[in-house]
Amino acid sequence: MNGIASILVLAGISEAVWESLKMIRKDKKFDVNRIGAMIVGVLLCILTKADILSMVGFDVSIPIVGEVLTGLLISRGANFINDLYGSIYNVQCNTKEKNRITNLEYYYS
Repeated sequence: MNGIASILVLAGISEAVWESLKMIRKDKKFDVNRIGAMIVGVLLCILTKADILSMVGFDVSIPIVGEVLTGLLISRGANFINDLYGSIYNVQCNTKEKNRITNLEYYYS
């Protein structure tokens, strides 16, 4: 993945994590169910070493950071993760296609 695509993926993950964290408190009360889902998601990802940042090609210097972020993301549910995956996949495919076109243009010029 090139620089711009990497930034887009990080921006998407960052926004998704922030939106997840904002769900903790609603109407000036803490949402115990949301907090519980986040704790379960984070624990599952730490125990299984699931790390979305590493999966999409980032070299994470502190692995637990990727695992915690992944846990926060999966606490949003399967539909959300499927949508996030689709977005990341589209960015990766578009980057590969642009690289292929650039290489063809260079080859034929």
